[in-house]
Amino acid sequence: MAGVLDTPAWTAQSDPMAVANRIRLRSAVSDPPSFLAGLLASGHPAVMGVLNVTPDSFSDGGRFLDPGKAVAQAERMIAEGADIIDIGAESTRPYGGMAPVSADDELARLKPIFGKIVALGVPVSIDTVKASTGAWALDQGAAMLNDVWGLQRDSGLATLAAERKVPVAIMHNRDRADGSIDILDDIESFFRRSLAIADQAGIARDQIVLDPGIGFGKTPEQSMIAIGQLARFKSFGLPLLVGASRKRFISAVTPSEPDQRLGGSLAAHLLAVENGAAIIRAHDVAETVQALRVAAAIRGAQ
Repeated sequence: MAGVLDTPAWTAQSDPMAVANRIRLRSAVSDPPSFLAGLLASGHPAVMGVLNVTPDSFSDGGRFLDPGKAVAQAERMIAEGADIIDIGAESTRPYGGMAPVSADDELARLKPIFGKIVALGVPVSIDTVKASTGAWALDQGAAMLNDVWGLQRDSGLATLAAERKVPVAIMHNRDRADGSIDILDDIESFFRRSLAIADQAGIARDQIVLDPGIGFGKTPEQSMIAIGQLARFKSFGLPLLVGASRKRFISAVTPSEPDQRLGGSLAAHLLAVENGAAIIRAHDVAETVQALRVAAAIRGAQ
């Protein structure tokens, strides 16, 4: 598998009793097992490469809107060690200012590239908040759903994930940041609501990944707290995904533009893995894979 580390690293697990105290989830194991189970059993954090086919993404808006450039970028990330390619055709812009697009617009951006990228042989995740777009992507061979509103905006995504028996990433989000709240409590409450929706829809527990939503509805300080206290979310007993790549909190520490935040992204992701992240979502795949491998090798030599 691409991106295999030199030494094993931790993947998110937890005491089943603690999970039961949080929320009752269906315990049935999906049949057949998804790629996610094998990925998490590989003994190293997986790397999810980000591919935005949008004109207004905060980090690389418009850069991969051309179909040829999008496919070439997917090929590059796979060669660099990406375990998953996460494709989004509607900018979610974590700092506000996003321009919602219709499902037709999403599909117009996805249709020229999606099948070609699926054919490259690495699992593809569709980053969408619309069940109709998710269903189309799954029909084209997508292996995973990634919902930045944690199944709480379009209920059809939960039904879709359950019926298709595919993994779903549930991300914490807020309409706006509020520096006065306890962000860890807010994330936990959000996850409990999302997991109740997942349970009601019949999504198998082994198909769920939790993402604290770095930068989404959070102040820079709250984003750093979410990474620093990531281990708190291990109580849910589910794999944790962290996407700190190029986020604005880095600039709050060292002023920089999105394309100047590689060092901060790597630092955040290494700490996220130390605190329990099983999947890292990143724009800069080669550098992220290298950092994770070296950290694992050094850890193994201690």
